[in-house]
Amino acid sequence: MTAIFTLPRDCTFSPSDWEVLAPFWYPVAFAHDVTDKPVGVRLLDERLVLYRAGDGGVIAAKDLCLHRGAPLSMGWVEDGELVCAYHGVRYTQDGQCVCIPAAPDAAIPKRLRLTTYPVREQYGLIWVRLVDNGPVPFPEFDAWDNPDYIQIIPDSVYLDAAAGRQIEGFLDVSHFAFVHKDSFGERDNPEVPDYPVTFTEGGFTADYVSSVSNLPHGYKHLSPPGFQWRRLFQAWLPFTVKLSVTFPNGMLHILNAASPISARKTRVFSPLCRNFDKDAPLEETLAFNHQVFGEDKEIVEELWPEDLPINLADEVHIAGDKSSITYRKLLAKLGLGRSFTS
Repeated sequence: MTAIFTLPRDCTFSPSDWEVLAPFWYPVAFAHDVTDKPVGVRLLDERLVLYRAGDGGVIAAKDLCLHRGAPLSMGWVEDGELVCAYHGVRYTQDGQCVCIPAAPDAAIPKRLRLTTYPVREQYGLIWVRLVDNGPVPFPEFDAWDNPDYIQIIPDSVYLDAAAGRQIEGFLDVSHFAFVHKDSFGERDNPEVPDYPVTFTEGGFTADYVSSVSNLPHGYKHLSPPGFQWRRLFQAWLPFTVKLSVTFPNGMLHILNAASPISARKTRVFSPLCRNFDKDAPLEETLAFNHQVFGEDKEIVEELWPEDLPINLADEVHIAGDKSSITYRKLLAKLGLGRSFTS
């Protein structure tokens, strides 16, 4: 696989921020949506085409035929080869052009090949990194493959907001009583107990224990008296967090992966799994997930400044902001600008 370290056309990120973000893994599509019919997606302003080759593996490439600039996502796959819809130019899964129908006997120009990117298919998602300059930590979601758990894949959520703002909102525990008052938040229980933050290879963990139930309103009575709800946040830089919630009868794990389409447009994927209520209908779970993420969307899209401030002096912080303060410090350590466009 090859990856050219050049900025996308009309890039909305600063060059230095794009270079910092491009080597990490991001989900760009659901695995079930990628078939032998090419699909176009965007990541960090780069236009990509995804498709399954003859062996079932997923190929990710720049969505551009260098012959005359046609999007390859308009084409099709035939005999395992990607065919451009404009002139029928054909490419193998390693990006090599093997056929120009208009000139079948002519030598194929060396430049007529695809730029391809590393791909991983995990947790029901297709992940891509735009620059392969060495290994980077990949989010761990071991429970997803545990046969004791059921797997649930909610619809993705599109936000007119920066990925960093969405992630910080997901990490935030002091907004439960207000933003989520109609889903699970408890207006009469807004206090945030102190919680430890621990650094890890890929980011950090925040281990938050409180009496705020994770059950929806209408089911709060099912929480045993005095039960303490543990929410373990595991963050992988720059934009993925796994939340593990200890329920009275089992565990729930949610992977919140924010994929930056551009600097201020984000697609959030949230596969989840649990080892309880395995025979219950999924409609209520999906509806509750949609409600919670919708409540966050409403506020996150209105935050100002739109870009997450890396300079801690730009906003006022309280004790309950420990996780977000840690997050901002680690983003700065990655090399992002003091107010980065992502």
